[in-house]
Amino acid sequence: YIWTIGCQMNRAESSEIGSYLASLGISRVNTAREADIVILNTCVVRQNAEDKVIGMLGYLKGIKKDKPDMRIALTGCFVDSDIQQLSKNYPHINHFFRPGENRDFEDWICLETIDAGGDPSSIFKSPTPVSVFIPIIQGCNNYCSYCIVPYRRGRERSRPTNEILNIASELVENGAREIVLLGQNVNAYGKDLDPKTDLASLLSGLNDIDDLKRIRFLTNHPKDMGPDLIAAMASLRKVCHHVCLPLQAGDDQILRSMNRHYTVHDYRLLVERLRSAMPDIALSTDIIVGFPGESEAHYLNTHQAINDVQFDVVHVAAYSPRTGTLASEKLIDDVPYDEKLRRLHDLENLQTAILSRINQKLIGTVVEILVEGKKGTKWYGRTYSDKLCFYEDSNDQTGMLVNIKVTSSSPWALQGTAISQTY
Repeated sequence: YIWTIGCQMNRAESSEIGSYLASLGISRVNTAREADIVILNTCVVRQNAEDKVIGMLGYLKGIKKDKPDMRIALTGCFVDSDIQQLSKNYPHINHFFRPGENRDFEDWICLETIDAGGDPSSIFKSPTPVSVFIPIIQGCNNYCSYCIVPYRRGRERSRPTNEILNIASELVENGAREIVLLGQNVNAYGKDLDPKTDLASLLSGLNDIDDLKRIRFLTNHPKDMGPDLIAAMASLRKVCHHVCLPLQAGDDQILRSMNRHYTVHDYRLLVERLRSAMPDIALSTDIIVGFPGESEAHYLNTHQAINDVQFDVVHVAAYSPRTGTLASEKLIDDVPYDEKLRRLHDLENLQTAILSRINQKLIGTVVEILVEGKKGTKWYGRTYSDKLCFYEDSNDQTGMLVNIKVTSSSPWALQGTAISQTY
């Protein structure tokens, strides 16, 4: 049983772990209570995520009293460098491995299941979904003052280009039609390799894979999104025109406190360059409200920035201090919780109104979607700009690119009618 909470990177790593276990002949079950082996892939980016992890650890402690032979492994950002202390705090956990260190887990699980048989090289032989994640870089060198990730995942470490291309090719052979490249700072890809390379070059290589239809990547850091990458996005047909570009705050003083290394003006210029190169590009962003020292005036600057940029997606979170970060040690968490929630809901309402207008403009147009599957009576997929779209059809077009005429919209999805299948 694999329990996962947190970002897409965690989901991708859990998928790799699941495929590896399947290659050893270990079948997956639906609940922890049924399992002989449990893997927890954890997140501590926000306090509510950490609380859920602690709750799950307590739940498993109770189960293990009834099933003492159960083996439990803990990974993700809950696992820091002090494994010895974690072992003291959670003696019912059999193995700890830091995020991204799947090889350490594989060595442990092989010892635990030494006579299970199987072929570890067949990690991608299990059924493959239409859209799959590939982590291409681990860690982050930016040390934003609020963020625990560099302390848990370490400094930036890129996966070799040939390894990524081989994995992508094998995934496509097994049915994948969209590759989503992942990294805490995906724009930094290749800077640490010898010889150095970059994300633009990797995208070019992926674009040449037959039967691969779409490529996406996230998450980006605004200061590292350069002209070569923008040019590659604009020129490579399979690279989707969608960028996740975290702003975090729309006020320069708060951005300095966050250690983000850009100004609001820098960010706006970057948005202009992206939209000039790709007029149809969709932009999503992350915002933190209630950061230490954020006054009402600071907050209103963020509100104005969101209104001006007109993002397609805004993920808003209330600031919660993370032990060990610069913000938690040097700054006072002085914005009351109720005020954080007010600002959060205010921005969510603003974004709902913005997105309603953006999506309404698509009614009557034709969009191309990559069909991912079926929910209820409707097939669903995403547009080139990452908008969710539903339609009804008697044919299974999973993995196909289908042209849809948009007939209605909501802030969260499009509805339409299939008019043609491209390929």
